[in-house]
Amino acid sequence: MSICPVCNGFDSFIVPCRNCNINMIDEGKLSDFFDDYSPYMEIDLLRLEDGYPQNFHQSQCVHLLQCPACGRQETYFIRE
Repeated sequence: MSICPVCNGFDSFIVPCRNCNINMIDEGKLSDFFDDYSPYMEIDLLRLEDGYPQNFHQSQCVHLLQCPACGRQETYFIRE
């Protein structure tokens, strides 16, 4: 079993927005936004969902980033 260093507080990251160069905010795991019970499901089950990005790899945790200035959203892959 692998764990995400960002989700577990071992690491952090900074990603500037491509539009306005303001640091984006990590909104958490992308899978947490699928439905009401997603934050409580096992990550391996969530990775089978249709909403996961096609370039996703099993040993990565996908986070949703949002720019506080312009609202741009993007996904960011973190190696577990």
